[in-house]
Amino acid sequence: MNEHENCQVESEALEKPFDPGRLDQAAVAYLAVGGMDCPRCATRVRNGLLALGGTLLAEVFLQEGLAAVACDPERAGPEDLVGAVAGSGHDGRHRYRAQVLALRPAAEALVLERGSWTWR
Repeated sequence: MNEHENCQVESEALEKPFDPGRLDQAAVAYLAVGGMDCPRCATRVRNGLLALGGTLLAEVFLQEGLAAVACDPERAGPEDLVGAVAGSGHDGRHRYRAQVLALRPAAEALVLERGSWTWR
C-alpha cells in the first residue's frame, strides 16, 4: 500500500481573504515541490503556504510538482516559503521539500480575467 493512500488532510482547502491592492508590491515565487503523491498532499502544501503570514495567493500543481505563491517579500521570503512547505508535512508521515526556482513581480505573473486572478 502506498504511504499516501490513507493520507489525512483538512477536508477543505484553506481560503484566505485577498486584497488585490496588495499585489502592487507583491512578488510571485515559483517552487519545485517534492514528496507530493496525491491531491490531498497538494492541498496540504497549499494550505501550509496560505497559512504563512505575508502570502496572498497560492496554487499547487501536483502533476508538475510545482507551486506558485504570491507574497509580500518583506513578510514571506524564499526561506519562509520553503519552510512552510516542509512544515506542511508535520504529521510525521509526509516529508515535503521545496526549492525556489524563480521570483517575479506579481504584476508580471498574475492577470485578472473575468473577475478571477489567473497565473500567466
